[in-house]
Amino acid sequence: MTFLSLPETQSVPSSSFGDPAAVLAAARFATLETRLEPDTASFWAHMRPGPKPCFTLDLLQDILAQQALLRDALSPARRAEFGPTLRYYVMGSRLPGIFNLGGDLSLFAEKIRSRDLPALRRYGHLCVEAIHGNAEAFQAPVVTIALVQGDALGGGFECALAFDVIVAERQAKFGLPEILFNLFPGMGAYSFLSRRIGQVEAEKMIMSGRLYSAEELHAMGIVTVLAEPGQGEAAVRDYIDNATRKHNAQQALLRVRRRVDPVTLPELKDVVDIWAETALGISEMDLRKMLRLTQAQEKRLAAELGAREPMVLAAE
Repeated sequence: MTFLSLPETQSVPSSSFGDPAAVLAAARFATLETRLEPDTASFWAHMRPGPKPCFTLDLLQDILAQQALLRDALSPARRAEFGPTLRYYVMGSRLPGIFNLGGDLSLFAEKIRSRDLPALRRYGHLCVEAIHGNAEAFQAPVVTIALVQGDALGGGFECALAFDVIVAERQAKFGLPEILFNLFPGMGAYSFLSRRIGQVEAEKMIMSGRLYSAEELHAMGIVTVLAEPGQGEAAVRDYIDNATRKHNAQQALLRVRRRVDPVTLPELKDVVDIWAETALGISEMDLRKMLRLTQAQEKRLAAELGAREPMVLAAE
């Protein structure tokens, strides 16, 4: 019985000493490009997971470490001593044309073939711990913003759904392709979508396996701000500029939402456990589809993206 092992924890500054703003500005992560913008009271993190455009163990470890740093830096004691460090947290991606393509499908296939249920659960639990950390806004009066400038599929879509605000460029595509290999998205899709658009519409989206445009999701109320290609960061800054004067009310309303209709970590982990058990029931043909999707994703990332390649959801 094999358990997944995490990479060694990276050393990051502790906000136990000194101004949290300085600590956040000094933080460095291998798979996250970060910056603090004092003028907009915002902290930006862009994913750059390396050769795989998905949630690798390295990326998950960095996200969790960053969240721990933010919770410490934004704790009530720190805010009382230094005042508000930031009001907005923005997550985007540095991968051309890609926000994030979700779970590590090659890892899934390996663990499914070896019948390693504990490893599947462990990976899924790490994913939802990271997703929940964003959903709870670091237990601070912070508005979280997902900046989606490329495709967000599977767990990438689930990641974006955990944010208070989604700013998406018009060319971005969203989808939950898991049904195409006889599985379902187990890292938060149902929990977040059912609260945004209701259970019936959430189940329709999950069962369809189709791609949705940013414009479609904007019409459905899932995408908050629709931006033109290349204008995503400017759209985020415009949003912050317009929202800043009512930040006190907005962050309080978001706290009310989380209190009245919370997405809890135990709920997310219970769904992961169902997902992991379901994964062991898929066929060899389904596994081959999963691996073909992995190959298509890696080929797309490796290609020179002078022109956008259409996302392939499943090999015919």
